[in-house]
Amino acid sequence: MEREPMRIREGYLVKKGSMFNTWKPMWVVLLEDGIEFYKRKADNSPKGMVPLKGSSINSPCQDFGKRMFVFKLTAAKQQDHFFQAAYLEERDAWVRDIKKAIHCIDGGQRFARKSTRKSIRLPETINLSALYLSMKDPEKGIKELKLEKDKKVFNHCFTGTSVIDWLVSSNSIRNRKEGLMLASSLLSEGYLQPAGDTSKAAAEGLSDTPFLDLSDAYYYFPDSGFFCEGNSSDDDVVLKEEFRGIVVKQGCLLKQGEEPLGAIHLRGCVVTAVEDMPDSKKYDVDNILFEIITADEIHYYLQAASSAERTEWIKAIQAVARTGK
Repeated sequence: MEREPMRIREGYLVKKGSMFNTWKPMWVVLLEDGIEFYKRKADNSPKGMVPLKGSSINSPCQDFGKRMFVFKLTAAKQQDHFFQAAYLEERDAWVRDIKKAIHCIDGGQRFARKSTRKSIRLPETINLSALYLSMKDPEKGIKELKLEKDKKVFNHCFTGTSVIDWLVSSNSIRNRKEGLMLASSLLSEGYLQPAGDTSKAAAEGLSDTPFLDLSDAYYYFPDSGFFCEGNSSDDDVVLKEEFRGIVVKQGCLLKQGEEPLGAIHLRGCVVTAVEDMPDSKKYDVDNILFEIITADEIHYYLQAASSAERTEWIKAIQAVARTGK
């Protein structure tokens, strides 16, 4: 019996139409051998599928000046497919997994994440979720710092060495080797995120271990206020982008249009940062606009007070879109 391809990653992305310059939200599923995209998450049949064998990926893709966090997937038949993520780290995660899937299928290998609980043989008694909460404790947890490297400033992050030091001091491990195993599992399960080229390269499999016990390898908590100041490693247009995990958000926004009252239904919507209004007029709105595309494919453009607030709104709306709460 033939084995079904493993689902590597799935979620809503905005996809450009193949015939016209229209962008629509799609439920995208990355498999070992291809990418399927559905009109809605609940649909049983995909609207299309891009085989990964012989494909290539380009990120960042700056073919569309007003759209940020776009990547391009070029199929073996030289057909281009454009996808837009909501923020930088989400795009990088998709690109990282797609690159690995292409490498595996072209090399005749199976896709496998290196640092799973089974592969590193963690005891079943270890509760990663509880450990994560302890690491984030304001008094006894890992201290978030402002660190500088390669003319970049990393805010609300910490070093790989400080993670292992904390695990040792909290009696979570017996030695630093065990600490590497545990930290790698935390990284694999998403409790830690790499910040900077050194830690990202290791997480992508370019080092002996996914997690690095080094003072120049930086990491951060996914729901912290992490942001990087300075030119990003991939020369993105955006020089500063914050990542905040916020479940509920309230405040004033400016909405394009004259109607002062109304409601936007967020369940199943996609939200992304944009640089300009679609009517080609120029406004003083650099890095503060975002777009909501509802499940009914209605587009709303909203303006926040600052780049940081825009990111808070995007993260909050994403949480509501997933949970409906």
